[in-house]
Amino acid sequence: MTLLDGRNLRKTYRLGRSNTVHALRGVDVSIESGEMVAIIGPSGSGKSTLMHILGLLHGPDLNHGPRPELSFGGRDMVELGEGERTRIRAREMGFVFQDFNLVPTLTALENVALACDYAGIGGAEARTASLAALDLVGLADRAGHRPAELSGGEQQRVALARALVNRPKLVLADEPTGNLDSERSSEVLATLRRFNREHGQTLILVTHDQEVAAACDRVIRMRDGRIHEPAVPAPIALRPAPALERASA
Repeated sequence: MTLLDGRNLRKTYRLGRSNTVHALRGVDVSIESGEMVAIIGPSGSGKSTLMHILGLLHGPDLNHGPRPELSFGGRDMVELGEGERTRIRAREMGFVFQDFNLVPTLTALENVALACDYAGIGGAEARTASLAALDLVGLADRAGHRPAELSGGEQQRVALARALVNRPKLVLADEPTGNLDSERSSEVLATLRRFNREHGQTLILVTHDQEVAAACDRVIRMRDGRIHEPAVPAPIALRPAPALERASA
């Protein structure tokens, strides 16, 4: 079943009178429910912009080309107002970023509970859900610690718990292992894969890391604002072998 489907997705940023960046140049993409998909490509290829549009953080350009289409769970996302987009992000999506984006003055538990608050869940229900999410990533015993008291890997796992606490249909992660060493990267990647397999959550990972990409079900490669499909060499046409002449007796 298709969870996300996008057509003619374009995004242009104007950085000055004479400086225009065509971040996306008409991308078509589909993500199936339960997939773990990597989006890879060099810097400036458009991979993060594509993630932001799929995650409803930005809207696609509506001008200078065919009308863009974007559906999530069968619902049209293009014409939604910002209030409805915010509600869907809070309740049905989770986000993980390279820099963790934890509030330094809040404990791990309080950072996770922020996602509950955004989704309209508070009080004892939010606390119970947040503790359960921390337990799922192996950090229940660190619930009362602030980010400065946690390692980089632990901070990223708190960010994972925050993304997962509302049991979203879709989790989007932008370079989730980018600031981690290889051991901590493996831990975070294993946690993501476990949630994908055990809970059926759809994951989209933007990454430069080939090991992260190799752990996913499918890889979308981007270059110059487009999905890049490597050319497949044409099969070599083999001429039939010459018939062997029957040897004369």
